[in-house]
Amino acid sequence: MAKILVTMPDEFLNRVDGLADKESCSRSELIREALRNYMRRVSKKQLEAASRNAEILEEILS
Repeated sequence: MAKILVTMPDEFLNRVDGLADKESCSRSELIREALRNYMRRVSKKQLEAASRNAEILEEILS
C-alpha cells in the first residue's frame, strides 16, 4: 500500500481525528472512505450528466 503526505490546517485535522475516534476507525480509514464516497458521487453525477445530454440530443434529432 502506498503512503501519501497531505497537508491540512491543524483545526481541520483535529476535526478529522475527532470524527475518526467517534467512528472507531483510524484517520487513514476515515480519509479513504471519504474519498471513496466522493468518487462515487462524482461518478454518479457524470453518469447523470451524460444521460441528460443523450436525452437532449435525442430531442434535437427527433
